[in-house]
Amino acid sequence: MADVPKVIKQWQMVQPTVFNRETKETTPGKLAMAEIPVPELKEGEVLVEVAGCGVCHTDLGYFYDGVPTVSKPPLALGHEISGVVVAGDPAWIGKEVIIPAVMPCRKCILCKTGRGNRCLAQKMPGNSIGVYGGFSSHIPVPTVDLCLVTDRKGYALEQLSVIADAVTTPYQAAKRADLQPGDNVIVIGATGGVGVYMAQTAKALGAKTVIGIARNPKKLERALSYGCDAVISTLEKTNKDVVGEWRNFVKSKGLANTGWKIFEVTGTKAGQDLALDLLSFVGKLILVGFGMSKSEYMFSKLMAFDAEVIGTWGCLPEYYPIVLDMVLNKKIVIDPFVEVRPMSTIAATFDEIHKAGSPEKRVVLKPDF
Repeated sequence: MADVPKVIKQWQMVQPTVFNRETKETTPGKLAMAEIPVPELKEGEVLVEVAGCGVCHTDLGYFYDGVPTVSKPPLALGHEISGVVVAGDPAWIGKEVIIPAVMPCRKCILCKTGRGNRCLAQKMPGNSIGVYGGFSSHIPVPTVDLCLVTDRKGYALEQLSVIADAVTTPYQAAKRADLQPGDNVIVIGATGGVGVYMAQTAKALGAKTVIGIARNPKKLERALSYGCDAVISTLEKTNKDVVGEWRNFVKSKGLANTGWKIFEVTGTKAGQDLALDLLSFVGKLILVGFGMSKSEYMFSKLMAFDAEVIGTWGCLPEYYPIVLDMVLNKKIVIDPFVEVRPMSTIAATFDEIHKAGSPEKRVVLKPDF
């Protein structure tokens, strides 16, 4: 069992990157190591020693792109967390857990009507629980939301941290889309950090056909082994070209050209515009990725198509055990898409991923304070 510490060590976002619109100058963001006292745990709370925390594009949005956090800096970012309980409720001490990325209040009307994933009073590590986030040695959290890991089946605990957003968010998106066995699905961004799990989740839940769309042909080839039945590269193609390629595939396979469920995972303007161009009769477009760009669309098409555009956010903690089971039983494969690095590389890792845009693997930072 891990020792109970006297302090929590953190890599804090002291300040985010700031762009001055008047001078056109950018002040770089700053990360720094800090120590804070271990807080007095309230009833129903525990202290988790962090095993690993995944680096999500949401973290980069906070650090580089001006996306505001609810709690103001300085604070530790990071919301994809796995670890071991070391203090608090005696029934939990020594247990290995995954901490949900969003933790609902369980009291409001949204929580009581099954929409707690978008609870307006929810707590999110690295955003809205004060200074506490996953790029730390420890974090205090409520027990009610914890996902217990009883048998890792050969996985390192830090690897399982990606379940806390990258893998559960696609499951919530599938539920939001009312994905049913036999459905036909398109995943835009099928090779990215969330897209690789969106495709696998759709297939694991019984989708008849999953088409993965992305730029990189090499990554798309790999996607054929992880959920995708067919792939389309957007490289040097117009949206019209891609839509035409999709239509030709549908026709060649004798598939219906109606009722497709499109998951847009990139959050980019290009991805969202393509998704809108692909949306057709009685289809559903589910927006999974977040971005700051705006798209133009003739909304009367939705009326004519009898189609839907739906947003999805986070994942209900209740779904975490289901997704964990899917991972442990290899219905969703994470091994080829996770890379563990020391947490002391956080600044270089942030910079690398920010420049790469879509890295080969999801980086998990393991504390090495």
